[in-house]
Amino acid sequence: MSATKTETILRQRDGSMLGSGRRTHRSWTDVALNVWGVLVLLFLFAPIIVIVIYSFNTGRLLVSFDGFGLDAFRTILEKPAVQNAVRVSLITALISAIIATTLGTLAGIAMARHPGRWVWWFLGLLLLVSVTPEIVDAVALLPWFVTLGQDWGMAIFDDGIVRLSIGSSLFATAVVSYLVRARLIGQEANLEEASSDLYALPFTTFRRVTLALAMPAVLAGFLLAFTLSLDNTIVAAFVQVSGTTPWPVYVLSAVRSGLRPEVAAVSTIMLILTLIALAVVAVVLRRAGDSATDIARTMGGG
Repeated sequence: MSATKTETILRQRDGSMLGSGRRTHRSWTDVALNVWGVLVLLFLFAPIIVIVIYSFNTGRLLVSFDGFGLDAFRTILEKPAVQNAVRVSLITALISAIIATTLGTLAGIAMARHPGRWVWWFLGLLLLVSVTPEIVDAVALLPWFVTLGQDWGMAIFDDGIVRLSIGSSLFATAVVSYLVRARLIGQEANLEEASSDLYALPFTTFRRVTLALAMPAVLAGFLLAFTLSLDNTIVAAFVQVSGTTPWPVYVLSAVRSGLRPEVAAVSTIMLILTLIALAVVAVVLRRAGDSATDIARTMGGG
């Protein structure tokens, strides 16, 4: 190595050492924006933190905090009405997630692998489903279910679980469609073409190639559809029948007589289930090789 190159390297090293010893002075605007961001996050999450804390309330009513304890969680095991409401919500969420995942996966694959003018019309339809107020969906579904069940003699639509599952799957189907399309739209169809060139049957190509590529988004859509249906309150309040009251509707009816700590306890459990589902989605997408940006884009349907 020549002397000139050696001197250049030493100067660069000394400069980097001096630079690392200097403190980076942040402007007051950066500090103010960071503080404002923290305050906004605290404002958004404060109600959730409060409801989690009050789930350990030993008082008779939720507004009166008497002390910490697990009485509210034990009450869940002692009240059949609470157990039935939670059971209906979980069953409905599972069936709704299956319906939404099946329809949404097929729609997402079709939009990604068969582009054309129809895709934009279909995306507009999905967007219309996404932005339509729930009260409109509820008012439309109730007479439709009554017509199918009573006027047309389809007794299956008189079942509360069926009504709740269909009503909850409408918005979730659009979400799954966005996720699957976003997953496949950035991947070339070379593998599907290679499978066809090797004389694989279309169903085999779909099952072992296309569906395998979309599987992270399919699983993410399933878990998101499950969590979305858990808090479907407005539609559930309209289409429910006697004996199949879901948890959100039970909470609404409990407000009239005063909220009890078991309401906060069940809400805390459902919050934990939701966070676990979102964490599983992130882990699955991470193992599929997605970066943090890709995970956020896929879960957002972008």
